[in-house]
Amino acid sequence: MKLKDKVAVVTGGAQGIGAAIVRGFAAEGAHVVIADMAIDKADALARELGGKATAVQLDVRDLASIEAMVDSVTRTHGGIDILVNNAAVFDMGPLLEISERSFDLQFSVNVKGLLFTLQAVAKRMVAQGRRGKIINMASQAGRRGEALVAVYCATKAAVINITQSAGLALIKHGINVNGIAPGVVDTPMWDQVDALFARYEN
Repeated sequence: MKLKDKVAVVTGGAQGIGAAIVRGFAAEGAHVVIADMAIDKADALARELGGKATAVQLDVRDLASIEAMVDSVTRTHGGIDILVNNAAVFDMGPLLEISERSFDLQFSVNVKGLLFTLQAVAKRMVAQGRRGKIINMASQAGRRGEALVAVYCATKAAVINITQSAGLALIKHGINVNGIAPGVVDTPMWDQVDALFARYEN
């Protein structure tokens, strides 16, 4: 029970890697807030975990939605000890066919959403006057380029740099910021990735 009595927020926590983190945190004693656009899936996971989790609808592209989530969690649970910035989207295609819509969506979720969720939670952690942990989900894609994945790679490179900058900025407040950069993980999102690679590489 390493996380007993801690309050953890996991964005994009309703499925895939996020859901696995939610289950792991709950098993270690945390109360986990599953913050996700897919509120039906988030509610279902919260019910599965009983009193160890609650669901909150969150669209990380919308700063008002982020603030509402942070306010709700703080009112209900008294504060936030841990944030896992996991919400992300993926798209790919030949460099000469990248659309503005695809670019804007990936950067708005993977970079803007991550940064402003981190900022809103960090402000609350500072106001609480107690230490906190922030974990950003990057990717091995952020450490190299890929011919078909230029935009996604760029967003995850940005996540790595934001993580490093935030770590330096927030350590004086007792807030520890780290990143995780997974490779291939067998989740519903990878089914989408695999299908796109199959389309473009054939």
